[in-house]
Amino acid sequence: MTNVAVVGAQWGDEGKGKIVDWLSVRADVVVRFQGGHNAGHTLVVDGRVYKLSLLPSGVVRPGKLSVIGNGVVIDPWALLAEIEELRRLGVSVTSENLRIAENAPLILPLHGELDRARERVRAERPGGTGRIGTTGRGIGPAYEDKVARRAIRLCDLADRNLLIAKIDELLLHHNALRRGLGIPEVDGERLLAELEALAPKILPFAEPVWLRLAELRRAGRRILFEGAQGAMLDVDHGTYPFVTSSNTLAAQAALGAGVGPDTVGYVLGICKAYTTRVGAGPFPTELCDDTGRLLGERGHEFGTVTGRPRRCGWFDAVLVRQAVKLGGITGLALTKLDVLDGFERIKVCTAYCLNGQLLHHLPAAMAAQARVEPVYEELEGWRESTRGARSFAELPAAAVKYVKRLEELVECPVALLSTSPDRDDTVLVHDPFAD
Repeated sequence: MTNVAVVGAQWGDEGKGKIVDWLSVRADVVVRFQGGHNAGHTLVVDGRVYKLSLLPSGVVRPGKLSVIGNGVVIDPWALLAEIEELRRLGVSVTSENLRIAENAPLILPLHGELDRARERVRAERPGGTGRIGTTGRGIGPAYEDKVARRAIRLCDLADRNLLIAKIDELLLHHNALRRGLGIPEVDGERLLAELEALAPKILPFAEPVWLRLAELRRAGRRILFEGAQGAMLDVDHGTYPFVTSSNTLAAQAALGAGVGPDTVGYVLGICKAYTTRVGAGPFPTELCDDTGRLLGERGHEFGTVTGRPRRCGWFDAVLVRQAVKLGGITGLALTKLDVLDGFERIKVCTAYCLNGQLLHHLPAAMAAQARVEPVYEELEGWRESTRGARSFAELPAAAVKYVKRLEELVECPVALLSTSPDRDDTVLVHDPFAD
């Protein structure tokens, strides 16, 4: 039996939470390996809705170990609030079923303040140019501090003298930035007091999770790696600079959890049967018309974390094929097929046109990304409902043809189909854990 990594194959919001929850029944351990509380996963279990940001989706399943790896940047206050909310809903979250990498960097209040201040400055430029469209939760600034070797990490909370020295080093940088942005400087003593009050609440979850995962692997336990965001938001391979601040591809699962690359196993890419995006940046198949609005209404396309409406468009096979190649995706989970019910004709982007030339990939240059025009293929739609289908036999013939055509275009087989938010409304074509 193999381990499985679940990653987004578009711009995030593809429905990873439901798929991870569905797969977690077969897993022993669920690991978050990148991102922060800018990610949002919505689960529907026995009619109850759970909205998670930092916690792995497997946390709602009894008997599963949830792990937050070193590749995640953690807002400890947001994490504790999320834990308390789950407890209120009857989900037990303790140091027995949740472990956090002791070397994970922390998101502090100053990171969110810097994030929002920068976006305000960008918005004040003519036409609001330069806005990234971040969630304003401090993810980017926290990763900046990690790379610059000034981050405060979870393990630092256990050593007061070290913590004082690290706060001084951190504020040497941040207070200079804040002066330039015209926002008040950070009070180091207050920050120290806040972190000291926090320490006894979060340190019991800390451990060298790389060691725990190595032991679990030796014992034959199955590990499910849960990615956040999507391939086209990857800091290296996405639509830069309109990306997140971490690597979102499956290769990051090894680094962000502290395991060897051979541990990752089967890579399941999640994509919608159409395309959505939150925030700024290029979107070749975006529909700024009634069809786009209809997709948004039917798909309830609002960000789990921000509540912002998602931009909607036709399925972009060029992007997903690119994600498959970049991410080493073994199979796809196609979600929200039911949103396309009732469309007489459905379009799929099969290539781009740029300056009169045909392209079969998205170029890296920002200006070129903004100018590419989609080349569409039209497919027959279906009148019948696919909502709630749990086998191919329950799907209309045209819906099956649509799925098969997408497989051809993205050069990757569909392993799972999701036909509603309910975890059981899933068509299993191939069990990723069976490889």
